[in-house]
Amino acid sequence: MVTVKEQYESYPYPARDPKDEKTRLITGSPSHPLEMDHWLWRGARDWTRPLRVLVAGGGTGDGLIQLATLLTAAKRPYEITYLDLSTASRAVAEERAKVRGLTGITFHTASLLDAPVFGSFDYIDCCGVLHHLPEPEAGFSALRAALAAGGGLGFMVYAPYGRSGVYPLQEAFGALFDGLPPQERLARAQRLVAELPAGHPFAANRNLGDHHASDAGFYDLLLHGQDRSYTVPELLATLDRAGWRLAGFTTPALYDLAQLTEVPERMDPATQMAIAEKLRGTIRMHTAYAVPAEAEPTRAAPTDRKLIPHLRGVQRAALATAVAQGRPLPVKMAGAEATLVLPKGTAPLLAGIDGRRSLTEIAQSASIDPITFGTGWAQVHKALEPWGLLLYSSLLR
Repeated sequence: MVTVKEQYESYPYPARDPKDEKTRLITGSPSHPLEMDHWLWRGARDWTRPLRVLVAGGGTGDGLIQLATLLTAAKRPYEITYLDLSTASRAVAEERAKVRGLTGITFHTASLLDAPVFGSFDYIDCCGVLHHLPEPEAGFSALRAALAAGGGLGFMVYAPYGRSGVYPLQEAFGALFDGLPPQERLARAQRLVAELPAGHPFAANRNLGDHHASDAGFYDLLLHGQDRSYTVPELLATLDRAGWRLAGFTTPALYDLAQLTEVPERMDPATQMAIAEKLRGTIRMHTAYAVPAEAEPTRAAPTDRKLIPHLRGVQRAALATAVAQGRPLPVKMAGAEATLVLPKGTAPLLAGIDGRRSLTEIAQSASIDPITFGTGWAQVHKALEPWGLLLYSSLLR
């Protein structure tokens, strides 16, 4: 069997060209500072304090580069420790950081299981790695041991239903190509996938695209020798055993059963999320934040008027104009679609969002009395926050 280290030495993932850093920044979840603040620090972190970060299994550096670039642009102090088993992936990440002129990063070729050896951290990024460990729970536990008081984890693990067809092919290719070098495994698998019948679960799955993006993406998706997925109950149980508690999925609406059907009385939240995942059927990865099991709730609450709101993925002027004109707002994420409707009277509130003004200041600038503002803002929050379009953070204050 090709080991995980051998795979990523042959095909660093995701495939990235450091020269592209001159023209674009790849952003996403987890590990966007606004999102981190929203889910882990109630939207009110003191960003003048240096943020100690561990990027555990950083690959070619997407999360690392995003976080370091955005903190640098905001003139916020940070210290980042990067770990990965693959020297080839590390080389790509280092070169990307060099092209951007990023500092404050130390690079190590090491396993995330050794995380506590490198110190304690305010924030840990572990995206797309834990599900490739022989014992993923040991990885969750190692990261918990490396977390400083008041800190949190941003992570992604695979989900089963949106990856239908992947695991039968992984098993088949594992048996067929045992003992072959990575390059030959890739060539043979690509020929077989091209000939799959249209009715094959993988061929019919429109949620997947990595195999079209690059050789590294194809190999990671269909030829990985160590790969598992988690249903919501399995993920929650693993977090609990490792000393973590889910702070929130980055797009809570996907797991909101009430958005799909009537919820039976007395059904607990975990069961609701598990059923929503099954009804959706398109979730291929769980992207979320976690805090120590004993931590108090950390999700930012819209009733705190000191909070500073940010829009993510939408332009405030365009959004405010659409709302003022009474137009519905279509949303499409992870195969799910929804139409959001906001009252016309909330348009001035949306127009006031600039990432620097607090809710109190937005109300004052719009000359709206506190009661009217509270009613309107509750509607804005309820519509946008569950889709990850509204976040609270003091990053730019």
